[in-house]
Amino acid sequence: MERSHEPTEQGEASYKKWQQELRENPEYQAIYEEEAAKSDLWLQLVEARQAAGLTQQELAKRLGVSQAQVARIEKRGYEAYALKTLRRYVQALGEGFILEVKVKRHSSKEQPSSVMATP
Repeated sequence: MERSHEPTEQGEASYKKWQQELRENPEYQAIYEEEAAKSDLWLQLVEARQAAGLTQQELAKRLGVSQAQVARIEKRGYEAYALKTLRRYVQALGEGFILEVKVKRHSSKEQPSSVMATP
């Protein structure tokens, strides 16, 4: 007996339409971008540390903290970042790394303003 894929295809098409409608909504897009930036920060930190060729233990030593504290900063879903902590973390990575903070206006379609915070 052959199964029809039509309900699955209809569901997928419906989902894609809903997703596109959300993306076209500026308010939703602003919320999505804010949440995506928060969720991606932990990953950016991990990738930067790895690119610097450091273990959590080595970075912890440079920061003067425990490896557990570095693991907490790099934990997925962690949101209690202090700017001072991020600056110190990036500085401990060594040369070639910068911390960039962007401030954007929700209602404007202009390019976001960028502030570079160098360690």
